[in-house]
Amino acid sequence: MINNKKAQITAVAIVAVIVVVIIILGAMIIGTYNSLVSKDVEVQNKWGFVESAYQRRLDLIPNLVSTVKGSSEWEKNTQTQIASLRSQVNGAKNPDDMKSVDTGTSSLIRSINVQVEAYPDLKSTENFRALQDELAGSENRIKFERDNYNTAVKSYQTATRTFPGAIFASMFGFLPDKYKFFGASEEAQNAPKVNFTS
Repeated sequence: MINNKKAQITAVAIVAVIVVVIIILGAMIIGTYNSLVSKDVEVQNKWGFVESAYQRRLDLIPNLVSTVKGSSEWEKNTQTQIASLRSQVNGAKNPDDMKSVDTGTSSLIRSINVQVEAYPDLKSTENFRALQDELAGSENRIKFERDNYNTAVKSYQTATRTFPGAIFASMFGFLPDKYKFFGASEEAQNAPKVNFTS
């Protein structure tokens, strides 16, 4: 009888330990999963800010174009390029796609600067200077948002590659390389040449 009671107590203790381990393991899985979801959503949120910053820059360019008042053919081509770049911003899914937009936009801005060289009086107008300041502000916003995006990607990748996140990340489909970092494009190694002299 005593041995039977000891066996029952031992069995209850083993079941209790198993239940506690299952509860701890379940809490760890739920906590890790929720953390990974949070980091995934944060990267997507930061990506939205990057898209918004690029969109703002593209929205400013038509104002620069109308201020420049170049030939109508040049304005038409520029507006077509802007429309194309806007659709590329909306279709960009990763930093590589956005680099393509950035390269196109930088080329467009250089084209505007060439037009400005053809109209020396334009450089001194208050509207043009204000728009140039806004464009410079947009460039700063883009850098800020890209940096924030990279920070969120770093946090996500760290969580999906370190223990215990790495174990659960693969189980739940949170791939470590799902998001790419923004890096400098090859063109960024060469400083842009801007000349406002006539």
